[in-house]
Amino acid sequence: MINPAQEKILVIKLGALGDFIQALGPMAAIRKHHPQADITLMTTTPYRDFAEGCGYFNRVWIDGRPGKLNITGWMNLRKQLAGEKFTRVYDLQNNDRTAMYFKLLSGPQKPEWVGAVKGASHCNDSPQRTAGHAFDGHVQTLALAGITDIQIDDLSWIKADIANFNVAAPYVIFVPGSSPQHPEKRWPAMHYSALSKSLLAQGKNVVLLGGKDDADATGAIQKENPACMNLTGRTSLFQIAALARNASAAVGNDTGPMHLVAATGCPCIALYSKNSSPVKHGLKGARVQIIQKDNLADLAPEEVLKKL
Repeated sequence: MINPAQEKILVIKLGALGDFIQALGPMAAIRKHHPQADITLMTTTPYRDFAEGCGYFNRVWIDGRPGKLNITGWMNLRKQLAGEKFTRVYDLQNNDRTAMYFKLLSGPQKPEWVGAVKGASHCNDSPQRTAGHAFDGHVQTLALAGITDIQIDDLSWIKADIANFNVAAPYVIFVPGSSPQHPEKRWPAMHYSALSKSLLAQGKNVVLLGGKDDADATGAIQKENPACMNLTGRTSLFQIAALARNASAAVGNDTGPMHLVAATGCPCIALYSKNSSPVKHGLKGARVQIIQKDNLADLAPEEVLKKL
C-alpha cells in the first residue's frame, strides 16, 4: 500500500477543446481522491492555461507528440516518463498515442494504469465506454479506481477581465461558427441574423463570438443588424467563460466554444445537424437544450426563438 503522500500520478488529456473542458470534472475528482499526491498533467499547448489555472495539478507537461520516425523524441519521452517513477496513470485520452505511452512505461516498476488500453491494471474494456459521451466513459473508467461523484466542472475558478468590452446586460451570446472542415454543422448566418433582429427588438443585446475562421458568419450577421456587438477574434477562452457566466442565454453550433459556454451554467440552445451526434458530442451543462435537424438550413429562426 503506497503512502498517499508519496503517490506520484500522471493524468493524460491532450485535446480537443470540448473534450478537454468536459474532462476537467474528472480531473477535479482525481485531485479530490488523491489530495496529498504529486499530480502531473500531460496535455498540449492550447490547453496549458486551463491546466495551470484550474489548480488540480502540481505541474503541467506539454506533450511534444513525437512522430513515428522520431526515434530521439521517443527515447527522450521514455526517459522523462520513467524518470518520474509514477505510481499511477489516469489516461483520459485513450487513443493509439497513449497506448504507446503505456508501452513506454512497461517493465517491472510500471505504474498502475487506469484507462482502456489492453493490459492496464484498471482496464475499462466495456463497449459502453464509447457508446455514449466521453464524459460518461470517464465516469465508468474512474469508478474502476474507486473514484465516484464526478460532476461537470462549472469553471467557477476562471477569472477574466471583460470590462473593456462594455457589454450591457441583458445579452445573448451567438456562436455561429464551427470548424472550417465542417460547414454542414453551421446554422446559416441569415437565420442568426433573423434571430438577432427579434432579440434586439425585445431589448436584448446580442454578442457575436468566434475566431478568425468565423469572421464571414459574424460579419454577415452584424451587417444585417449593426447593433450586434461583434467580438470575433477579440476574446480569450477565459473571457468567453466570463462573458457566458453573465449572459442571459447562448445560441450556437456544435463547436468547441459552446462546450465552454455550457459548462459555466449559461442557458444554451445548441444546434445540431445530422452530421453531429448529441449522444456522443452533446453539450454538458446545467441548462442545455439541443435542437437537431438533418439539414440546419431547415431550422427556422422562429423555432429557436421559441426555445429561448
